[in-house]
Amino acid sequence: MTLRHRLSALALALSAFAPAAAGAGHHCRDVDHLSGTYTVCTFDPALEAMRIYGVPDGSREPATYGALRDRLRDDREALLFGMNAGMYHPDYSPVGLLVENGKERSPLNRADGRGNFFLKPNGVFFVGRGAAGVMETGAFAAARPEATYATQSGPMLVIDGAIHPRFLPQGDSLNIRNGVGILPDGRVAFAISRRPVRFHDFATLFRDHLGCRNALYLDGSISSLYAPEVRRNDRLAQMGTVVAVVGTLPY
Repeated sequence: MTLRHRLSALALALSAFAPAAAGAGHHCRDVDHLSGTYTVCTFDPALEAMRIYGVPDGSREPATYGALRDRLRDDREALLFGMNAGMYHPDYSPVGLLVENGKERSPLNRADGRGNFFLKPNGVFFVGRGAAGVMETGAFAAARPEATYATQSGPMLVIDGAIHPRFLPQGDSLNIRNGVGILPDGRVAFAISRRPVRFHDFATLFRDHLGCRNALYLDGSISSLYAPEVRRNDRLAQMGTVVAVVGTLPY
């Protein structure tokens, strides 16, 4: 292949990673639901590499999208999508289960406590062998599905088609929120609100608008998104756990 042809091929490959105009992404779109607007990004775990990363062992620094991009680039990989994916302690270690590349880095947490993580039922988002799921913590513990990647968070938003029993339609707790649900065809839907919303409205987005029978809350005040195709890069976000969709960089 001539140098000219190699450069043309490289330019074509790089164009796959170029950001599209806002609202025109292949995976991401804006959705209006009740009183809020949400960015919803959907991916097929059978076709796209979906992973969950915690902070490196021994590190007391938060995870950031920039650091994860650099880490992936060393392996000739590209970060195509990212979202914060679970609650963490002050040292950025996960509050609950974290499975990364088949290794359990933090165990399942079934304890009682205060805060959103312990607003039971809470649950687990997991990925393994071309499929993904969201399960309530007790059901996950009983079934122990194969999970190459997993993160535990809470509360559950939708449990087997039912809205979490503690959510009130007129609740006054408003926050930017993000979460994950499984669509009827097995694809994974990630959503983040554009402005503060109540838990109940966020849960009905997954159940009534997206058709998810199970969905999990990932967090609130630290909610963030990395989605170049819609020109979204919350570069100041500091996280304990990140869910990522990864592609291969062209040579």
